[in-house]
Amino acid sequence: MTTTDRLTDRSVAVVTPWYPNPQQEWAGAFVQAMVEATAPGCDEVTVYHNEAWLMRQAPEEVAAAREAHRRLLPVALHDTPTVAGARLVRLPVPTVPDYTFAELAEQHTAWLREALGGKPIPARVVHAHVGLRGGWTALENAHPDARVFVTEHASFIDQVLDQPDSRDMYEQVLDRCTGFFAVTDVLRDRLAEAFPALAHKIELISNPISFAATRARPVTELRRWLYVGTLVERKGVDWLLDAFAECHAEDPELTLTMAGPGVLAGRLAERAAELGVDDVVTFTGAVAPDEAARLMREHDLLVHAARWETFGVSIIEAVAAGMPVLVTRCGGPERTLAGIEDAVGEMIDVEENSESIAAGYRRLRDRFPDGLDLGKGQRVLDERFGYSTVAQAHHRHWFPEPGAGGGEHDTIGEKDDDGTDGREEA
Repeated sequence: MTTTDRLTDRSVAVVTPWYPNPQQEWAGAFVQAMVEATAPGCDEVTVYHNEAWLMRQAPEEVAAAREAHRRLLPVALHDTPTVAGARLVRLPVPTVPDYTFAELAEQHTAWLREALGGKPIPARVVHAHVGLRGGWTALENAHPDARVFVTEHASFIDQVLDQPDSRDMYEQVLDRCTGFFAVTDVLRDRLAEAFPALAHKIELISNPISFAATRARPVTELRRWLYVGTLVERKGVDWLLDAFAECHAEDPELTLTMAGPGVLAGRLAERAAELGVDDVVTFTGAVAPDEAARLMREHDLLVHAARWETFGVSIIEAVAAGMPVLVTRCGGPERTLAGIEDAVGEMIDVEENSESIAAGYRRLRDRFPDGLDLGKGQRVLDERFGYSTVAQAHHRHWFPEPGAGGGEHDTIGEKDDDGTDGREEA
């Protein structure tokens, strides 16, 4: 690999536990989007995808499995092209069940060091995704003179902070890194509450969202419903399906596509049959980001009934694809859509029932299309979360002009009355 002293000041490494792969094309799509947005402003970008591989061997066999992995690693390691001219190195990280997040981070750190032959990451700037498996791994492997930044996306941050060893490690990451970015003020405020002495280091910069693709024809009816995301209880998918059945009873032309993997897939299919709507409800399973974008351009309405969300990236992607949205006030969306809620769709309170979702749909249907202004929504959201906006913010931090101070407090999304910024999907 290239030695650090031969690199330019605009050489960047990205350290991440998630990145799309053939088995999980959706995993880490937000990291890929950031690379695609920021790489054109860099001399070179290398992505280190440190992917956990769970071992289920008996305890006495784990050491032997790791030794075999160590011997095979030189054969497996190579870089391949990824988006925007960047290079991608996939590094399997053998782990075992029941690790804490801090223990997982130590494994990611050790195996990246092994892959690098004990040498530092060959980059002047290192940007990590998530605090421990990304941030700690980057800090422990970066060159002493490198600038290390961390972006936090995780909706499970409370689980991390509830573990004493992980909380302590997280505090060290905040203290040691050059800059730390939360993708929404929900995450920023939670971390500031947990680490008040370091709250001044936590800034807002969202993950970028592309507004480049357009749909062939505008939405004229709100009949083809779409959900994109994981099929888990936190996403409110049970209530969504029941609400769809209620609305379908009023309008038999309604259809619903549920795109995404999850533990509730089987239960939801059974429930659709019970409700008598299994012939108009489609479960696609996991979809790649390109396929999700295509679905958005071919459907009429995104319905997102999450109980909690640090951002809700599919909501912004739907507006970018020219779709109205019906979304709960679940944390992130009321901030990301601040000032344009009525222009892009309908927001409803989080309630443990389907009736509120169905009622929200009826209100939206009754004022569509004259009560919406999707063009305005797209312009505002592009200014907040588009590739150019987010890339410029990162570049100001990564490559500060002499005397510029590194772009401190460079918040993306908080512009006048347009609201705040953020993104999740971990």
